[in-house]
Amino acid sequence: MNVVFFANGLVLGLLALMSATVALLYPETRGVFAEATFQLGLTGTLIAVASRSSFEALRLPHAFMLTASVWLVAAIGGAVPLYLWKLSAADAFFEAMSGITTTGSTVMTGLDSTPKGILMWRALLQALGGVGFIGTGIALLPVLKVGGMQLFRTESSDKSEKELRNATQFAAATLLVYLSLMTLCGILYRAGGMSLFDAVTHAMTTLSTGGYSTHDASFGFFANPFLQWTCTLFMVLGSVPFSWYIRSVYHGKFRSEQVGAMLKTLAAVILPLSLWLGLTSDMPFLAALRLVAFNVVSVVSTTGYATTDYTTWGPVAVSAFVILTAVGGCTGSTAGGAKAMRWVIMYRLVREGIRSVRYPHGVYRIRYEGRVIDEDIVSSVIGFFSMYALSFAVIASLLTLVGLDGETALSGAITALANVGPGVGDIIGPAGTFQPLSDKAKTILAIGMYLGRLEMLTVLVLLTPRFWRSLA
Repeated sequence: MNVVFFANGLVLGLLALMSATVALLYPETRGVFAEATFQLGLTGTLIAVASRSSFEALRLPHAFMLTASVWLVAAIGGAVPLYLWKLSAADAFFEAMSGITTTGSTVMTGLDSTPKGILMWRALLQALGGVGFIGTGIALLPVLKVGGMQLFRTESSDKSEKELRNATQFAAATLLVYLSLMTLCGILYRAGGMSLFDAVTHAMTTLSTGGYSTHDASFGFFANPFLQWTCTLFMVLGSVPFSWYIRSVYHGKFRSEQVGAMLKTLAAVILPLSLWLGLTSDMPFLAALRLVAFNVVSVVSTTGYATTDYTTWGPVAVSAFVILTAVGGCTGSTAGGAKAMRWVIMYRLVREGIRSVRYPHGVYRIRYEGRVIDEDIVSSVIGFFSMYALSFAVIASLLTLVGLDGETALSGAITALANVGPGVGDIIGPAGTFQPLSDKAKTILAIGMYLGRLEMLTVLVLLTPRFWRSLA
């Protein structure tokens, strides 16, 4: 258990370092971040020192605890500067959880006049959450000689073969890809006319598929086709598995079933919706294509940026966006949602099930990437979708019980679990914020974001008696 406490102490230390950097860069909020640095640094140091005596071998139950606790501690730590600034405890926790899980839902208004230090902190939380603590964990735990690849599997149910067998090499390659794409995105934003501050913050929140903006109008503030197409491209790149980039460089293998499925889904939605929008609004096709492509990619990648209120496009568009909320990007990317790999496997599972009814004596096997997948992966996918549906129903019911109307409750539940950001409706739609909601509703949604980011099973397994008996 010492390694779990030690890692959480290091997370608080990292947040303290980030807070100190913001304090140095932005004098307007220096007092807030100086105090946050002291609190986070002192707490992190005490925890790390108290647990540094010895590390036992990391077992799978410890990996589950480490993964679940690190994200929760990061959200609590990330809330400290926001609370010291002026947000209430519930609002600060909601905003930090939304940031660290790269959900992008916000309770903040008046972003155009908000101090730059606070805006930078939000962007940093999403940049950190985007690559996740997974890269840090994979690199850190081998150094502590307790192993690290177990942590990778608990953060996501992706059981595909890793491209680099050495955990530290894989983490370094992942971070290099992430930072390289983020830097390129920032350069293009700056070249397209953004200020340096906006280019840096939006590059961080684009590649992390987080969606925090520095303006109340979100990305719609930048009425520049070049910037919007650039953002669309990098939201897609953030939704691609980092292992795909690594495999492409090391082995020259570009084929990926889930990447192909995601791109085909985007094309199948964007083209007809663009035609429909152009015909119903007398908008030029290229303008409609840009608007639809940006907002569809934003939802599918779970980034959550908006350039317009797409709920005004009519019931067809609203229905499409609600469905797209649950789709998500690819497994192993920064995107949330149910993930393309699971949808591919589920589709083939249903297809083979239908075939078995028609031809009961046939032998049917589910293949993915040209290989027959194990039964435990099929069971994992079925279990995930079952828990996803159950969690959605529970969260939506709880939101209804605390006073939300049906549309807001249903939309809020799915957008939290999928880590998308905006929902639909007048309150939490693309043109609104989560500020009007009660503290109880915000807390429920924050828990939903947490469950969604860790794909539910990682957290829910901690609630079983058998798990705690395994620690004995």
